[in-house]
This record gives sequence, structure tokens and C-alpha cells, in this order.
Amino acid sequence: MSNVVSYEAGRWSALGDHVFQAGSRKGSGKVFLSERLQSTGAEVSLNRLEAGQGYPFLHRHETHEEIYIVVSGTGDFLVDGQQIPLREGSTLRVAPNGARSIRASMGEPLCFLCIQAVDGTLKQRTVADGRLVEGPVEWK
Repeated sequence: MSNVVSYEAGRWSALGDHVFQAGSRKGSGKVFLSERLQSTGAEVSLNRLEAGQGYPFLHRHETHEEIYIVVSGTGDFLVDGQQIPLREGSTLRVAPNGARSIRASMGEPLCFLCIQAVDGTLKQRTVADGRLVEGPVEWK
């Protein structure tokens, strides 16, 4: 088995071409990566909400915390009734039980990553899990 699996999702501007289905809901602008990358510890999605678009529902999780990272655009995040403004570089973590939704501002699309992992399972922070490998780095 290979130590790497790659997938090319394309440009953020073309993310709207991707269609996804979650239960009875069908939409565009979201690519779930765990299956495509054969991930065993986290779900990651690439997301693009067009200007003025947002999720018309609140949701929460049973076991997954979510980390949102805004790549471009502006918008708002709603969690447990608290509205948080978003812009490029905004990051936030939502505990599983937080009732949440997100929307893009009227003026521009909002592109973001959403990372899901089982709450409370992180064993080490920063680079503590990394190990240096002997030998030179040889690029072709």
C-alpha cells in the first residue's frame, strides 16, 4: 500500500461545479475528501458559497468537532445564536454540540476548508508527533 493518495479538486473558482449528496440533500460547491484520499482519521471538505448564499439549516454533530479555515471572501458564521464575522484568514473550532450555519456576504463568494475529527482524540500538538528521516532531500 502506498504512503500517499492524491486528488486534484481543481480551482476554488470552479468548486461550484462539484455536486454532493448528503442524505436527501443535494448541493454544489462542496468536495468531501476523506473517501477520495482514503483518510482514516479526519474528514476534510473544500467549500465555496456563492455571494449571498448560505446553508438554510442549522446542524450539529454527535462526535465530530469542526475546524473552519477561510481561504477567501467574507461572510458570517452562526453558532448557538452567536454571529461571528468571517474574512480571509479567519479560523474557528466548533464543538460537536454547537448548532451552526455559515453564509457568504452579498458582495463575494466565501471559500473555506472544514476539517472534522473526533472530539477529544488529539494526542499531541504541533510537531511533537514528527520524526526526522535521515538522508538528503532529492527533488527530480
